Amino acid sequence: MFGIGFEEIREFLVTPETLIMLIAGIAVFATIITLTSPLMGGGDLDKRIKSVQNRREELRRRSREALEAEANGSNRSSIRGEEARGMMRKVVDSLNLQKAFEDPALQDKLGQAGLRGNRPAVAFYFARLASPIVLLAGALFYFFMVNDHGLPTITRYCFSLALGILGYYAPNVYISNIAQKRQQSIMLAFPDSLDLLLICVEAGMSIEAAFHKVSTEIGSQSIELAEELSLTTAELAYLQDRRIAYENLAKRANHPGVKAVCTSLIQAERYGTPLGQALRVMAKENRDMRLAAAEKKAAALPAQLTVPMIVFFLPVLFVVILGPAIIRFNSL
Repeated sequence: MFGIGFEEIREFLVTPETLIMLIAGIAVFATIITLTSPLMGGGDLDKRIKSVQNRREELRRRSREALEAEANGSNRSSIRGEEARGMMRKVVDSLNLQKAFEDPALQDKLGQAGLRGNRPAVAFYFARLASPIVLLAGALFYFFMVNDHGLPTITRYCFSLALGILGYYAPNVYISNIAQKRQQSIMLAFPDSLDLLLICVEAGMSIEAAFHKVSTEIGSQSIELAEELSLTTAELAYLQDRRIAYENLAKRANHPGVKAVCTSLIQAERYGTPLGQALRVMAKENRDMRLAAAEKKAAALPAQLTVPMIVFFLPVLFVVILGPAIIRFNSL
């Protein structure tokens, strides 16, 4: 009875109608999620600001511990990041995945993607182990138990192995995509934030107060930039070396415009040069960079529209033009 049921399920899954329905259902679901995600993201800014506040409290505790350690003459280390617990942490520790998949630039990549603390790193290492196994097992089950598509055995093994290798690199691709989208959001609003920062500094505000004011005003335009500026404000307040706060902002943004602004701020802190003049020059340069990027995208648009026009517009145009002539010719 179980074998008959399994055969019926297998035959049902491999039919073209079922596959078309599954693909259409997934496409409709993805479309609904894409269209409704902006409407459901109203509390996203509050969540991000809360995470920044947690980071601020962590920096405050770390600064307090460093001062106590200097006062007591002890060499104890600073407070650790938030520990990730649960099954993923146990697997990572038991298999020593952090050493096996060691990546010196992992923390910088996670920071650029907006993922901070110890938990994202543990989840990344766990996904690096689990993704190849899951995809390889799923591919083997599909090709050898559900539908072989008439392929030779060696070909099915090669496809399964290719999916397993793809699963190994999938976490890196996912982190890179998140970081790229975050960088685009930051750079679209960064020139406007520099203008606001320049106004605040020329009005007599300190750089910490200016960063805090700009982070509250720019949140409606770019939540990611507001989060980064709020975090920089906390680091300026609690880190012993203010230069580290600017360098951390440049690392997290990973864009030449932000790096140039951070370098100017570091030089202004070190040599006492006026901040207003440096920010005015940097704001103009970043506006020019944003305009150049928009012009580049507009110039590439005709080439990108060539294939869609050939595939979708020309057949319809031929039908509209030649259709009446063909109908009249057939009616004669």
